[in-house]
Amino acid sequence: MTRSLTMDKPDERNRLDAMRQGVIGKPLDRPDGPAKTTGTATYAAEYKVDGCVEGVIVTATISKGEVVEIDEASVTSMAGVIAVISDARMVARPAQGGAGKSPVRDVRKVEYWGQPIAVVIAETFEQARDAAKHLQVKYRAEEGAVVDQHSADAPVEPQDATVQGDLDHAMREAAHTVDVTYTTECHNSAPMEPHASIAQWNGDTLTLHSSLQMLKYNVKELADALGLPPDKVRLISPYVGGGFGSKLGISVEGVAAAVAAIELKRPVRVVLLRQQVFQSMMRRSETTQRLRLAADREGRLIGFGHEVRVSNLPGESFAEPVTQASEFLYAGHNRLLRVDLARIHLMTAGSVRAPGEAVGMQALEAAMDELADAAGIDPVGLRLRNIPERHPSQDIPYSSRKLAECLKQGAERFGWKAGERKPRQRRDGEWWIGTGVASAARVHNLNEAQARVTLRADGTAEVASDMTDIGTGSYTVLGQIAAEMLGLDPALVEVRLGDSTFPPGAGSGGSWGAASTGSAVFEACEAIRLALADRLGCAEDQLVLKDGFAETGNRRVAFSELLDGEPIDQLGHFKAGKIADAFSAAMYGAFFAEVAVNAYTGETRVRRFHGTFGLGRVLNAKTATSQCMGGMVWGIGSALTEEMVFDKRDGHLVNPDLAEYHIPVNLDVPHLDVVLLDERDPAGSPLQAKGVGELGICGAAGAICNAIHHACGVRVRSFPITPDKILAGLAEP
Repeated sequence: MTRSLTMDKPDERNRLDAMRQGVIGKPLDRPDGPAKTTGTATYAAEYKVDGCVEGVIVTATISKGEVVEIDEASVTSMAGVIAVISDARMVARPAQGGAGKSPVRDVRKVEYWGQPIAVVIAETFEQARDAAKHLQVKYRAEEGAVVDQHSADAPVEPQDATVQGDLDHAMREAAHTVDVTYTTECHNSAPMEPHASIAQWNGDTLTLHSSLQMLKYNVKELADALGLPPDKVRLISPYVGGGFGSKLGISVEGVAAAVAAIELKRPVRVVLLRQQVFQSMMRRSETTQRLRLAADREGRLIGFGHEVRVSNLPGESFAEPVTQASEFLYAGHNRLLRVDLARIHLMTAGSVRAPGEAVGMQALEAAMDELADAAGIDPVGLRLRNIPERHPSQDIPYSSRKLAECLKQGAERFGWKAGERKPRQRRDGEWWIGTGVASAARVHNLNEAQARVTLRADGTAEVASDMTDIGTGSYTVLGQIAAEMLGLDPALVEVRLGDSTFPPGAGSGGSWGAASTGSAVFEACEAIRLALADRLGCAEDQLVLKDGFAETGNRRVAFSELLDGEPIDQLGHFKAGKIADAFSAAMYGAFFAEVAVNAYTGETRVRRFHGTFGLGRVLNAKTATSQCMGGMVWGIGSALTEEMVFDKRDGHLVNPDLAEYHIPVNLDVPHLDVVLLDERDPAGSPLQAKGVGELGICGAAGAICNAIHHACGVRVRSFPITPDKILAGLAEP
């Protein structure tokens, strides 16, 4: 049986609060935690497959041109080498997920340095790696490739723009204005688990163990690339060691392993080298952002401009949606929001954690701090007085919005000192001390999802969906929803994920997984509750399920007795419907940071970092808090250390590993203080919950940037804010 729900209007039923088990929202441990911490969880490359051979990808060493010849004979005589494959099906675009279109790129046409062009197959990984290094390739290089992401020579294509009123006039007439340009550098997802796949071909069906985020789309992508019917492709991804967007689409190692397995009729494993993860997978685009803010004498915005340039390869449709939060966050009836896309020959730009807001918010929040300085208004107060009543351009209501509460409660908890803010007022030895604030915002999305829930004859339950868990807690949260709805101890709910033979869930991306697939689980459980009520001979609203018993009136029956050997199996099907057109739905928050800036070296240390967040119903306090903390760590990296550095001669990545691409480590991260506000959003989902996975990064770097200025008086408009940039503007110690 299938129970479907299309969400066309807010769901005011508040069903989860009416349940009696009392587990929803609780900070339960993750059931997959012991397997992961003891090393018994099996990741994509770790399956033991008899007869499996190894593949290593070969990448291009020119930035634009054509592969003229691949000399297979240069390596086929080497020990253990089985084959060299350079197939038109082999090289996949790092797809954005959701399109289901062919991810294949012409393997012989080179668009960037590091583009995969072949795979070498050998008996052992070491043999394949050695042969890949020695494979002789001849190119016909083309001149004129733009490889500097900040070059003015790149062709530029305008994207969609929002224009309201007359921003130029507002800037001329305003009492206080800011007109500044901020830049951010490219980021890499850098997941802990590299992209890896093991392909097996039985002559009819392809099975791929792979590290992927969105299986229902990935099946279609891989089938399209291989020319197979989708029902002849099975993907298995029960554990994914991080993705952050880089595993949304099927990628090169998966297609290469599949092509090789079909051709050789042997299982093939392909794992990207760490350097290839950096060089050949997608990047977050760099940005150049002009922000123009115009305010009246009271600091109320009358003009709001956010104009951006981003980049991507020729032919790629994705443009980093930098102005996404600027569309709805602050007031200002004279508005100009615009994104331009430059075409350059660096690796594909795509979705990295919180695409759009992650880099757009940090620049916007820094510019808001500059406006507060110009107007002589406390930065928290400036933000509070510019929260609009309705969406500034679409004129639709907000669903739920806790931005004001986050700012006020966060300020109180952090100990924010309101009033006049002059830099260089507090010193601790060699260190200038300062504080900064920023708003947080991330759009809320929903995606179609299905999940099967089975109440077994023994009174335990099973949840099954192809939904993935990329470290976010999907196993935990989906189990909690089922446990709450069915009145079970969560330990009695088995959650099975990451297999494309299961019903298609929402996938892990866009912070929509828990709300969307969770709503499918919710719907399946609603159907089971109706079936149980029917067996008890009562209305569903008179049914109480708790601790494995069904109760109505004075009657109390154990599930095992009520089921009498017959399990109840239900499929929940959730669709977003028209709700997104009726409400502006987003998650909100506020960051408060305290930093120390060395007066002699320009080094910045984050001493305190707080975030208060409103994200609808909290489904699991522990996993939600962890996601916010993870985002805040990303914010530290974005503010201070993370940047992909490309050689301006040929576009090759200079820092393609975790030794040189500097992500924050333990000593860079202080105690992170996170507060989750209790709220319900009936327009967010039937669960009244919204997303959480990406919110914690959106604006975080802006708070640190503002704290740096407050500490030492240097306003750096180029992220990451490295010591050399601070030193360039630092006054005498």
